[in-house]
Amino acid sequence: MRTDIFARLDREPEPPKIEPPRMSRHRIALFGGTLAFYLAIVFAVLVTSWLVALDWKVMLFRPYQQWPELHPFLDYYVVLGQRGPTAVMVACWLGWRSWRQHTLRPLLVLGTSLLLLNVTVGAVKLGLGRLGPHYATQIGSAEMFAGGDIFPSGHTANAVVTWGILAYLATTPRARRYLSALSATVSLGVGLTTVYIGTHWLSDVLLGWAAGLLILLALPWFEPLIARTEAWIFAMRQRWRERLGGSRPEPAAEEGPQPVLLPQSLGAGGLATEAAAIDPALAAGHPAPGGRARAHAAQPVRPGR
Repeated sequence: MRTDIFARLDREPEPPKIEPPRMSRHRIALFGGTLAFYLAIVFAVLVTSWLVALDWKVMLFRPYQQWPELHPFLDYYVVLGQRGPTAVMVACWLGWRSWRQHTLRPLLVLGTSLLLLNVTVGAVKLGLGRLGPHYATQIGSAEMFAGGDIFPSGHTANAVVTWGILAYLATTPRARRYLSALSATVSLGVGLTTVYIGTHWLSDVLLGWAAGLLILLALPWFEPLIARTEAWIFAMRQRWRERLGGSRPEPAAEEGPQPVLLPQSLGAGGLATEAAAIDPALAAGHPAPGGRARAHAAQPVRPGR
């Protein structure tokens, strides 16, 4: 008995087809506005504008010293932005969705979004090299190109993407609204928590929100690739199953000698004539091998009235 996820997918009836989101004009406009906001944040930090001054004011205010009673709770809450734990939790849910909906699309969408997150956010982090508040060297400085890796905030961007995937994959408008509110609340809280504990500047969090939202808005462009990947996986699965030993034709059973049924209405002469017509050896007085056994095994057939 097969115990993999495909066995269940084969047994369940096909659900209604769920259409993936399309890159509409509204979504393109949101993508363009978010991209402009993203570039504006980067530019404001590069030129050491008022945003950098605000970063320093918040950092020197030291929120973790102003409200120390929140620290134990927020130390656990910020885990909702860590990539490992959140990816495992969301992958378990989406795996169940794949099992129920007969499709690998939820898991493939999650994998695509996390890949985009690692590539885009990681490249900007390493390229700009900004130091965090705890490692700052000069008050008022933007701390750029100093070998750091905190701009944009990875915790914030990961919270936006990982929890936002649930809203992106929602199948009803009501579920999409609720999950959008949930993901926005979680990502907002995670970003502000990193500012509270002093691991990120405020501008890091703003750029992290924008980076995560850009990935969610761009996902419809990758839907055709996701569909082709899913079809390829199922095709490879079928080939793998056939290669390991698919259905083999069973050998046909050897048929033994069948009894000959003679009509009861035939007389002695008619019986001899009929037997001669079936087997000439009977007419010569030499019964065929097994003939006696067949004669005893045969049952007479009564003619219908």
